Amino acid sequence: MDPAIYEAGLTVAAGFFMLSFVLTIYRIVVGPNSIDRLLGLDATVSMIQCSMATYICWSLDTTVSNFMMVIALLGFISSVSVARFRKRDGA
Repeated sequence: MDPAIYEAGLTVAAGFFMLSFVLTIYRIVVGPNSIDRLLGLDATVSMIQCSMATYICWSLDTTVSNFMMVIALLGFISSVSVARFRKRDGA
């Protein structure tokens, strides 16, 4: 594969990640209830993982794979704990 095409594809992916980060941060800030905010945070965790995978492809450095695993575990635990102890917003 041509390195210029490879780098252009990674640049496009990074641009889409930046756009999606902005949209989910907007959802976290403006979200009308706590479930919308929780989904925004969960999406942010997923995008951080995908951004780290893109970084691995870009730099060919796999040392951040441990960071990806920690982020995945923290995102899972936080989603489960909030879903377990959540009460209705109006009550």
